[in-house]
Amino acid sequence: MAKPRTPKAKAAVTGQAAVRRKKFEERHEPVVADAVGEPFEWLNEFAQKAWREIASEVPWLNSSHRGHLAIAANIRGRMMKGEDVGVQAMNLLRQCYGQMGATPADASKAGAKPDGERKDPADEFFDE
Repeated sequence: MAKPRTPKAKAAVTGQAAVRRKKFEERHEPVVADAVGEPFEWLNEFAQKAWREIASEVPWLNSSHRGHLAIAANIRGRMMKGEDVGVQAMNLLRQCYGQMGATPADASKAGAKPDGERKDPADEFFDE
């Protein structure tokens, strides 16, 4: 199965568009300029809080992601509330994150560094 295409907006945020300029200049995708917006009113308070957290963690989300974000926020809100969500819900949450480009694998592809990354001790011996 082919790897899903990286959206042009995500590539711009992650810097991938600058590195592979020609690839993304030629890509014509529908532009969705509106932000993800506020959470749905029908989500409970925990799910609404989870919505806002996810939206701040994944800056390239827009209105086309609202469906996946609602599912992810609902499950994450249940987790925040302390409810047992089960294996199927956790797998669905993982799938939603993957569809929105919010997995650790996507972050590593974008060049994000893990928290607390240490300097290599050998660097002091190999100055350029």
